[in-house]
Amino acid sequence: MSPSERATVLVVDDEPDVADAYAAQLRGEYEVLTAHSGEAGLAKLDPDVDVVLLDRRMPDIRGADVLDEIRDRDLEARVAMVTAVDPDFEIIDMPFDDYVVKPVSRSELIDTIERLLNCAAYEERFREFYALASKHAALSANKPTAELRSSEEFQDLEERLEQLRTELDDIAERFDGEDYAAVLREVDGRALSPLDE
Repeated sequence: MSPSERATVLVVDDEPDVADAYAAQLRGEYEVLTAHSGEAGLAKLDPDVDVVLLDRRMPDIRGADVLDEIRDRDLEARVAMVTAVDPDFEIIDMPFDDYVVKPVSRSELIDTIERLLNCAAYEERFREFYALASKHAALSANKPTAELRSSEEFQDLEERLEQLRTELDDIAERFDGEDYAAVLREVDGRALSPLDE
């Protein structure tokens, strides 16, 4: 998602009044889709959806099963369980990004969505930073300094790395401690950690 685009949020709740109320509260900030069942939610789910607000208890398909299908499709949507079910230890193995217990205010919904969007933006830029930093390290270890300095491609690489550092710092400033924990996801089998200063 580019900075100029509005994020797309999919609200999946079997209570139409709840789903429609959330949608009405969010429409000024985001592109909002609603689904009144797990099956309808899966039908509306595509790569353009940035965040899913997902109820756990639905009569047709449980929220946990919808969540599993989202992950099986390998979509990059962030998922917040928004539910009246108090969390218990079974949530440890559920691959959601956030858990919010109803009732939920408009500000809580927006805070949750913004936190998830910030995590997604950080992760996307960190992946690029990591890949470029690996290339930078490989070249630096195997090329003479004079050759590196004379390479336009290497200079472009260094400029992009610096730009990404700045973007990562800007995003990280919007996190509180809990947000930072949420963004530390696995990349290429390695746990992410905050960038060294």
